Formats: sequence, structure tokens, C-alpha cells
Amino acid sequence: MPLTAIDLYCGSGAVTEGLTAEGVRVVAAVDNDAIACQTYRLNHPEVYLCEDDIRNLDPRTIRQRTNFTGDIDLLVVCAPCQPFSTQNRKRGNNDDDRTTLVLECLKFAREFSPRAIIFENVPGIAILGPLNSLRQSLFELGYILSDPRTLNAADCGVPQRRERCVMIAAKTREGIETFYRAITPQPQVTVRQMIGGLRPLNAAERDPDDPLHFARDHQRIVLQRLAYIPRDGGSRHALPPELELECHRGRTNDFPDVYGRMRWDDVAPTLTTGCTDVTKGRFAHPRDNRAITLREAALLQSFPPHYRFHGNVAQIARQIGNAVPVNMIRTLVPPLRQLLQTQGQ
Repeated sequence: MPLTAIDLYCGSGAVTEGLTAEGVRVVAAVDNDAIACQTYRLNHPEVYLCEDDIRNLDPRTIRQRTNFTGDIDLLVVCAPCQPFSTQNRKRGNNDDDRTTLVLECLKFAREFSPRAIIFENVPGIAILGPLNSLRQSLFELGYILSDPRTLNAADCGVPQRRERCVMIAAKTREGIETFYRAITPQPQVTVRQMIGGLRPLNAAERDPDDPLHFARDHQRIVLQRLAYIPRDGGSRHALPPELELECHRGRTNDFPDVYGRMRWDDVAPTLTTGCTDVTKGRFAHPRDNRAITLREAALLQSFPPHYRFHGNVAQIARQIGNAVPVNMIRTLVPPLRQLLQTQGQ
């Protein structure tokens, strides 16, 4: 029998994609982002998706809608990470009610008695999240919550530097130790390996065979700047004075990645929701004078080439930038299996 899982805060379905690829049956998923839910349904029509605010959701609804009567093996909790991100200037603001969303998993743990619960978020949750409440409540339900561990997606077969915080809740400390010991670094995947085979594009060009592989129609000044930036890893420091942005003059160490190019034989930088905008980070193509395309961004997040997205350009970029890298989840499934074997039935 395959392992079973419920995917909380599923977004566009990256976690479900990774679990499914490793033979895990996802029973249900929950999210309240209407656009991301459309993407989820396009790619995972077999999964019951509950499109609702999790704070208003009774987990028994999932039982009724899916006729799932047993306990599940895995509960996956990827609560919104923005409140804990270092890029959030209001990080630590107690008025941000998203900081407590992670606690909504507790009612699912009570209802479905998962054999293990895995939490994934940015490292900031380790110091700012409501961990004490979470730890105590899980203990009362019979779980031990591990200390947060930081993993780099680049060590998980993802062609991208992306640090994420992983915590595991299990019934025994032995199971937790088994899980972390079993995480094996994967060979590095480079930008070239992931996107080097795609059709070259100039600004405003499209690949007729892939609706997501199209280049932005950059302004003339942007193209002039990109023409000066060396291929394969160049930065804005190569710009002549007349092409420098006013806000960058005399500020050598500020915003070093803006207008920067990715390197072919390295991993990409952390992709954000602005990943197709050269003014938002090192998101220029290693060779072509343009930002990376939506398809290139999706591949660098290790979405499979066939993955489809619903929404306009900004909405799709947001879904890609917010996703958990698919291969990161795939890398964690074998350690989760070992944890469950250690705990037994």
C-alpha cells in the first residue's frame, strides 16, 4: 500500500508533485489562493482540493468528501513563509496573523493521527514562529517536535540556492534521528543542465511550442544595460556611468544582484516572486539579453517540463517563486519512509 498524505497550504501543487512522483498518495490538499488552486487542479485532478481559509475548515469535511476513514501516514505543513522571511521588513510583527497559521495543523493532527508531520518554511520561523505553542500542543497529542534544521535546496537536486527550515514531528526520538541521518546530499544540478536545452530567445520572442517560454518585452534602456553585462555571471558593476541607475551610484555593495546574470555551471540564486524581472535580483539569462522566462523559472524550481500554470504573468511568477522546490520534497521522501519504518505501525 502506498503512503498517504495530506498537503496543507498546497499552493500550486509543488509538494503534491514531489510526493506523487515518489509514490505517495495525496488524499487531500488545502489552500485558499484561488489562482494557485486552479493550477493545482490542472495538474492534480485526482486529489480532493479544499479551497478555503484553513482557519474556517473543519477537517471532518475532508473525511466526508473523500470517504477516507483511516489515519494518514504524513501531514505536510508549508505555512506561508512571508511573515518569517528576512526580506519582510515587518518580520516579527505580532499584528501579522499569518504567524499563527502553522498552528492550524493541530486540528488535522487530532482528526487524522498522522504517523509523522513535516514542516517546511524559511529559516526565520526558527526564531520568530510560535514554536513553543506548537511544540507543547504536539506533545499533548503524542508527538515530539524536532529542532529546526536548515537545508539548502541545492543539496537536494534543485538547481538553486534556497535555504529552507525543516522540522519533523514523530512519535519517537529514534524516528526523528533516523529521518535526519537518512537525508543524503544529492549531486548538484546546474543552470545549464536544467535550462540550457531550451530555445534561445531575444526580448519579446516566444517559443511556439511552449506557452510559458516567452521573453519579456524589455524597455530599450534595460536592453542597453544587459548588452554591457558580461555573459555567464556578469553583474551591474560592468555598466558605464551613463547607464547606472541613479539609486545605485556610489553604492557598490547595495543590491549587488540587480541586473546580474546567472552562471551556466552553477546553481541559480533564490528565486522570488520577481524572478522574471532583472531589476529584482540576479534573474538575467546567462547568455541572452533578457530576464529568464516563466518556464525557465519553473524548471529552476524543479517543476517538471509538463507542469501547467493558471493565471497571468505576475500570478504565475508568484506561484513559482512561492513554491517549495519539487526535488527538495522528493529528496525527503526516502528519509520519511525510513522514519515510518523505524516507528512501525
